[in-house]
Amino acid sequence: MQEAVAILRKYWKHDKFRSLQNEIIDSVLSGKDTFALMPTGGGKSVCFQIPAMMNEGICLVISPLVALMKDQVANLQKRDIKAIALTGGIRSEEMIDLLDNCQFGNYKFLYLSPERLQSDWILERIKNLPINLITIDEAHCVSQWGHDFRPAYLKISSLKKHFPKTPFLALTATATPKVKEDIINELGLHNPRIFEKSFARENIAYMVFEVEDKLFRIEQILKKNPEPSIIYVRNRKSCLEVCSQLQSLGFKATYYHGGLSSKEKDKNMQLWMNEEVQVIIATNAFGMGIDKANVKTVIHIQLPENLENYYQEAGRAGRNGEKAYAVLLTSPSDILQTENQFINILPDKKFLNQMYVKLCNYFQIAYGEGINEQFTFNLNHFCIKYGFPILKTYNAMQFTDRQGILTLSQEFSEKISMQFLIPSKEVIRYMSLNPNDEEIILAILRTYPGIYDTQTAFNLELIAKKSHHAATEIHAVLKKLKEKDIIEYHSKNNDATLIFNEVREDERTISRVSKYLENQNQLKKEQLKAVVGYVNEKKVCKSKLILNYFGEKANTDCGICSYCITKKQRKPDVISLSKEIITLLETEDLNSREIQNRTKNSPDEVIFVLQHLLDNSVILVKPNNKYTIRS
Repeated sequence: MQEAVAILRKYWKHDKFRSLQNEIIDSVLSGKDTFALMPTGGGKSVCFQIPAMMNEGICLVISPLVALMKDQVANLQKRDIKAIALTGGIRSEEMIDLLDNCQFGNYKFLYLSPERLQSDWILERIKNLPINLITIDEAHCVSQWGHDFRPAYLKISSLKKHFPKTPFLALTATATPKVKEDIINELGLHNPRIFEKSFARENIAYMVFEVEDKLFRIEQILKKNPEPSIIYVRNRKSCLEVCSQLQSLGFKATYYHGGLSSKEKDKNMQLWMNEEVQVIIATNAFGMGIDKANVKTVIHIQLPENLENYYQEAGRAGRNGEKAYAVLLTSPSDILQTENQFINILPDKKFLNQMYVKLCNYFQIAYGEGINEQFTFNLNHFCIKYGFPILKTYNAMQFTDRQGILTLSQEFSEKISMQFLIPSKEVIRYMSLNPNDEEIILAILRTYPGIYDTQTAFNLELIAKKSHHAATEIHAVLKKLKEKDIIEYHSKNNDATLIFNEVREDERTISRVSKYLENQNQLKKEQLKAVVGYVNEKKVCKSKLILNYFGEKANTDCGICSYCITKKQRKPDVISLSKEIITLLETEDLNSREIQNRTKNSPDEVIFVLQHLLDNSVILVKPNNKYTIRS
């Protein structure tokens, strides 16, 4: 393996391999089919990049994530290694040139999505390339029980007959035992060598806290741990709100979400990477290729969709091996909100069929026609026309995209962006002088609190609904504000391009894929149930719960998670503290922080006794999060 270490040193500037990398590379070089389960941060890419560099020919990398492909190609090119990615939006003529380069230009890596393999002419060209290794990244997508199943992955096994002597390497960061078995079977791996790195992260303390005031607890955590931190939130609006709140508390903070331009993403990322700010507030768009070793704390303030995503995001903490914290803050309403966010917007077969038929009607596609027809498409306009809920429709369209029925050429994005150029007090003065514009401006300010600080994506239909004004009226107000230099305002046509990949057959089209939809919906429900179980389980070590989910058995408690810490702590004198709390509540209703201040007990002790009183129906919680004596 001296040659492998020499390549690692030359191109990656490291002197030795991490755990399992050496063994996986050796397996691939010996021509064996290989399965590797390596959690986030384990260095999966080196496992195929090094052996590909050591052999003549080109490595074919199949990946579902355009952002990850682009990131890896850019990193290889920085090291003067020739790599190409066939991503969406590339014209056929350009693709022919790129494939010519692969054949005659001494390229070492060709990245493409599994859907590309469904084009016969692309497959024919690939069959003629000197492929030395076929790598399947994010291999859990091959399994119907994986968290992002894509049927196009099922066709990868057909490459076996064209490249019978070329080893397959399947890589994934998150796979349960059922998913692992599926991957090996569906890819047709022949007597594969299997490498599994433990999911245990001994240096990460997994913490779950039920709190009333999440911002107050975040403030405590960040003050106690002033090192680099990530706060994960569910949407773009929360990014701006939490960032603004933390800045007002004196923290240096920035944010990251999918709606930012590449320039803004890079700028905000570098602020955090260079530690000019302590904390970055982000949606799950943040994380691809992020490898900052000294992240001390990762905080989630809403429940994640599944434990696979949670483990990956939490795992960005403590990569330097020092003690770090993965904190999940919850409140009683979180479970209901998460069900509304992830479960109630899942399309069923009936809705999927409705959406598809209306979509065909929308573009006037006749039954038996439509294959390869291309249209510009505005999701908001389509949903308003047919009275469809936007998120449910978007999920249905994503599903048909993954099934290959349709192709959406780009992410949906807002058509309008704007920013206020004058201070808030001047805006208030303008509203007092122009009362007819007040409702619209107030709706904008309440919906987008960060609109004074940055160019903000703007949903016209949402503001129309909130302000009870027509879209034309809102356009008129925006135009007037722009003319008066009160706002900077950009209107762009960012409609998606929609391609129909099959002829229209209505229910026959949908029936063919509905079993996948049912499986995916069932999987999402089970995954959320596992998240709720992780949060609600008060009598098991949190690290053990995570390991058990991924099929590992832990014999001992971790000793540092929220359960283990509570077990070690002195239990409060329940009787005397209960009496003290009841006496306080007989006078007035109080929240837990007020009770904590009055009794001079720790937050955990107060929460423990309050839970005891709630369980015994002595007290109840009012909608304003204050406790009161049960009458």
